[in-house]
Amino acid sequence: MNFSEVFKLSSLLCKFSPDGKYLVSERCLNHRAVTFKLQNIQCMYLDYTCPQKGDNWHWKFALVCFFLLSIQVWSLEQPEWHCKIDEGSAGLVASCWSPDGRHILNTTEFHLRITVWSLCTKSVSYIKYPKACLQGITFTRDGRYMALAERRDCKDYVSIFVCSDWQLLRHFDTDTQDLTGIEWAPNGCVLAVWDSCLEYKILLYSLDGRLLSAYSAYEWSLGIKSVAWSPSSQFLAVGSYDGKVRILNHVTWKMITEFGHPATINNPKIVVYKEAEKSPQLGLGCLSFPPLGAGAGPLPSSESKYEIASVPVSLQTLKPVTDRANPKIGIGMLAFSPDSYFLATRNDNIPNAVWVWDIQKLRLFAVLEQLSPVRTFQWDPQQPRLAICTGGSRLYLWSPAGCMSVQVPGEGDFAVLSLCWHLSGDSMALLSKDHVCLCFLETEASVSTACRQLGGHT
Repeated sequence: MNFSEVFKLSSLLCKFSPDGKYLVSERCLNHRAVTFKLQNIQCMYLDYTCPQKGDNWHWKFALVCFFLLSIQVWSLEQPEWHCKIDEGSAGLVASCWSPDGRHILNTTEFHLRITVWSLCTKSVSYIKYPKACLQGITFTRDGRYMALAERRDCKDYVSIFVCSDWQLLRHFDTDTQDLTGIEWAPNGCVLAVWDSCLEYKILLYSLDGRLLSAYSAYEWSLGIKSVAWSPSSQFLAVGSYDGKVRILNHVTWKMITEFGHPATINNPKIVVYKEAEKSPQLGLGCLSFPPLGAGAGPLPSSESKYEIASVPVSLQTLKPVTDRANPKIGIGMLAFSPDSYFLATRNDNIPNAVWVWDIQKLRLFAVLEQLSPVRTFQWDPQQPRLAICTGGSRLYLWSPAGCMSVQVPGEGDFAVLSLCWHLSGDSMALLSKDHVCLCFLETEASVSTACRQLGGHT
């Protein structure tokens, strides 16, 4: 495992382009291509577009960043071309690309409307009544359709548009009290719609607006907190405030199992990895790093490794403050592996633990307990390999073969606050508050070999 030099960064704004050729941030550029330096600008958002294969749109990559009233767009292949889109007094709260890379969708302040700007024809379209919710716009993976959550006359609606000409295809009301999110299944056949946490309800609609199923696990308590489709579209995972994940199947849309997250693990078949800090002489020599140029510095005085704990294992719990909004309870994060074989979850009142579930056998596979609360985790896009960060100077990797802790080299402590995988799975961007560096990983075969040599629990 190798690391690049450290680059400047602002506001955790950093993203790989869809084709993997570029990495851009507000201040820094990647090692393979020079894009743009956006200095002395308060940038709020960065995004790319990458037209599909066979597309004749001649600017293959463009970057959009939006500010308080306007956005700016650059061509990455023709740097002399750029444009500015000003929403005027309407203001701007959100912006995104259409999947074809030809249109930009701007959401005005107070969600008064969505403006669709065409970069080809310079035409403008307007969509009224977008709802201000957590996830109100979703595109099918093939880019043909967009679903939009709307609110009018004190009722929730969903409109489905054809992205080629932005014509309305379907419009239907939803049986929700306060719609919070919508998400297409990866195959684009089913749309999931869920209610706010005050009403446990998730609805499944077909492309033509037919209600396929409605699911509710319980009543009179905080309900749904997170939702995730499996890449195969066969499963829908629903994380709830009661600390459980319920798995719905794509045939009957009924629950096939539920995963609890108890504070004590008693099953001897479950592997529990606990992070432990060790002095340098007790650390694993194979995980130390030589200096990597002028930016590299000495390793800190302590290292960490994973140890397999003996059951029963009591995990660190957090007592939630229930008299405040957004209490730290329930399943706040969940994600399927790219092959749909595993599901990773985090229970917010057991913040230091990551749970990995075997979806084929519908059982708990492993638990990783960190020394610090887990900030985020992401799956390798190409294989079942999970990257975890906790806000410290270490990166954690898990695979079915085992897990490892890696110190990020550099001057001082590089606090990893977030991470972003390259689409190839052979590298990732590690983000701190003011810096970013690239981490280059070994191939799948070498990782598996190293895990076996280290006993599977480094």
